[in-house]
Amino acid sequence: MPNPLVVANWKMNGDRAFAGAFFSALDLSGVVADVAICPPFPYLMQVVESAGKMGSGKLSVGAQNVSAEEAGAFTGEVSADMLGDCGARYAIVGHSERRTLYGESSELVAKKFAAAKGAGLVPIICVGETLEEREAGRTLDVISAQLQAVVDHAGAESWRGVVVAYEPVWAIGTGKTATPEQAQEVHRFIRERLGEAGVETPLLYGGSVKGSNAAALFAQQDIDGALVGGASLDAKEFTGICRAAG
Repeated sequence: MPNPLVVANWKMNGDRAFAGAFFSALDLSGVVADVAICPPFPYLMQVVESAGKMGSGKLSVGAQNVSAEEAGAFTGEVSADMLGDCGARYAIVGHSERRTLYGESSELVAKKFAAAKGAGLVPIICVGETLEEREAGRTLDVISAQLQAVVDHAGAESWRGVVVAYEPVWAIGTGKTATPEQAQEVHRFIRERLGEAGVETPLLYGGSVKGSNAAALFAQQDIDGALVGGASLDAKEFTGICRAAG
């Protein structure tokens, strides 16, 4: 099974002072899980520098988004090569907020996935269903289609060396969370859907993960870690989640 991974997604929060204070309070001593911090773009290099000073081989930095394009007249976009040049290791693609608020299709997400991987980054591809889709019993169909878009664009072999995060849209920023059993059911489906690559692919749960529910989620067989939103803004709580992961 893959090593546990916990990813902090700060979203559009913080400033230079916040980033400095966060790392001053972050304590990864004894943490087994790999850890990644995904700050807003302007603070990426500051966070890379701070992570380097901690001297932990388990701490990496990622981006919250990436362009599907390599270079050119795409004002406001940031390419995968640029992110790698700044020291990023990971790139989140297809976060539910990108899909729902900015209309990113599964096809565009697949292109971003391929762009990140092609530049040597590790894509963290997010999949998940809305409340309406869950209540209609379509959860697995929706996730299957989101995963299939990647296969259609990049091929089934592209699943090696990536991370998949299941984040039910209805649990993002609402305080609600899937039960450990609900999350496990979807994670098991994803692992099977990935075929041979699923054995080594870290599967993360995202959706109001907190220190109070992390251990119960991580106890599930196919949950390898978490994509943490709001709770990642509190260094002490985030540290607790990392410890719960292993």
